Amino acid sequence: MSILGLKKKQPKTFKVKVITMDAEMEFSCEVKWKGKDLFDLVCRTVGLRETWFFGLRYTVKDTHAWLKPDKRVLDQDVPKDSPITFHFLAKFFPEKVEEELVQEITQHLFFLQVKKQILDDEIFCSPEATVLLASYAVQAKYGDYDPNFHKPGFLAQDELLPKRVLMQYQMTPEMWEEKITAWYAEHRNIARDEAEMEYLKIAQDLDMYGVSYFSITQNKRDTELLLGVDAQGLHIYGPNSKLNPKKSFPWSGIRNISYSEKEFTIKPLDKKKEVFKFYSSQLRVNKLILQLCIGNHDLFMRRRKVDSIEVQQMKAQAKEEKARKKMERQIIAREKQLREEAERSKEEMERRMFQLQDEARMANEALLRSEETADLLAEKAQIAEEEAKLLAHKAAEAEQERQRLEVTALKTKEEHRLMEQKMREAEQLAVKLVEQSERRSKEADHLKQDLNEAKDAERRAKQKLIEITKTTYPIAPYPNPPAPSGPDSAEMPLDMPTSYRLDFKDSDMKRLSMEIERERLEYMEKSKHLQDQLKELKSEIESLKLEEQQQTGVYSLRGYAEPLYVPHSNRNSAYMAQMAFFEEV
Repeated sequence: MSILGLKKKQPKTFKVKVITMDAEMEFSCEVKWKGKDLFDLVCRTVGLRETWFFGLRYTVKDTHAWLKPDKRVLDQDVPKDSPITFHFLAKFFPEKVEEELVQEITQHLFFLQVKKQILDDEIFCSPEATVLLASYAVQAKYGDYDPNFHKPGFLAQDELLPKRVLMQYQMTPEMWEEKITAWYAEHRNIARDEAEMEYLKIAQDLDMYGVSYFSITQNKRDTELLLGVDAQGLHIYGPNSKLNPKKSFPWSGIRNISYSEKEFTIKPLDKKKEVFKFYSSQLRVNKLILQLCIGNHDLFMRRRKVDSIEVQQMKAQAKEEKARKKMERQIIAREKQLREEAERSKEEMERRMFQLQDEARMANEALLRSEETADLLAEKAQIAEEEAKLLAHKAAEAEQERQRLEVTALKTKEEHRLMEQKMREAEQLAVKLVEQSERRSKEADHLKQDLNEAKDAERRAKQKLIEITKTTYPIAPYPNPPAPSGPDSAEMPLDMPTSYRLDFKDSDMKRLSMEIERERLEYMEKSKHLQDQLKELKSEIESLKLEEQQQTGVYSLRGYAEPLYVPHSNRNSAYMAQMAFFEEV
């Protein structure tokens, strides 16, 4: 066996993974491929023609490096992994994106890269500008805002604002979404490529846009500075400030840039100006700085020249493509408008159909209700007719009752008239009896006074007779004289002259007492007779009142609320007072 057969067989290909901003690709490359071969393969796969902005970046020992196009891939200091990972990124940035970025794919890749740099705070942006940029990013992703489709919370999974901005303000995600949506709603009818271009036009005005920063020192005393390389030139920053450069060297004012090991020299075009030198400690970083300076300067000079035929063709094709897409967008917008109008018409017709169906249903229900109402009304009409007959019958009965009550009322009036006449007679009789009673009372008082006077005269006469008897005639006992006939009588002997006078007085007294007793009995009989008459009159009045109340109740039940006759209250009061007086008498 030969020695050559013992050697390990070398592979003819190697694996490569290329990561773009929106995709990952794997390729099988030949060992002899240079960096340009791999780069061209990636550009063809992506469909990119503006290749001068991009490059393949890899990471070695925490330092970024770009794949050199004129050197074999495996001969460069690339990672030895399999597959080897490269990032397809923009290496150089245009001065004016709207004029220099021709292809839509180029514009899209720049948009994705700049957006990521802003979200990662590699490019500083104010909170107001981040909200506006986020609204254009949402427009590029979701299209026109539709409140019926884009409900609250539809941006919850999207990363649209830097964490620095979110932590700077005490606002909820819903509040940020509301602010972004307010701007987003104003970007209607803006296509995706137009929204991405508006995003880049705002981003290119930011201070850190397209700037690659490197740590340097100005002298051997190790004064820390930052070197910024971008499309405009070179900028020197303080160690803690990446926004405002202390010194700037535009490409148009630089005559030469050179470095020797760790020392860089910038020679201004104006020989009167001082040469600027700075130092970088890492050789790999120095090479990267030089690459970026050469590439940016070449693009700067290229922009000042007439475009090449390839670029002119690309711009013409891009212009035609934009015009075609604009025409297509107009057609699509017109079709969308017509479709929306058709949908609105359809919705209107459906709404009208539903409305007519509702109206028909309501009409049917109304018809059913009308039929039910008609049946109910017919039944009510029948009931009303029967009630009318019944009421007519009751009216006839009421009329008869009214006539009867009128007759009764006439009778009652006559009876009332007679009763009033009787009452007036009773009043007159009561007045007469009162007068007679008063007269009798006066006569009795006179009689009592006369009687008292007679008794007094009798006592005086008896006393005088006793005195005369004692002085004129001696007193002689008489045998058992007869007892007097009364308590007030005293019989004397017949032979006495005054006995006649005493007997005369006793007879008068008896006669007077008898007359008084007889008159008293007559008065009591008359009073009893009068009381009987008054009781009869009272019973008649009570019966008349009861009958009148019953008649009043009948009138109220029949609909005649007003009584036919009501006696006067004062007259009834007078009757009751007279009756009470007669009862006392």
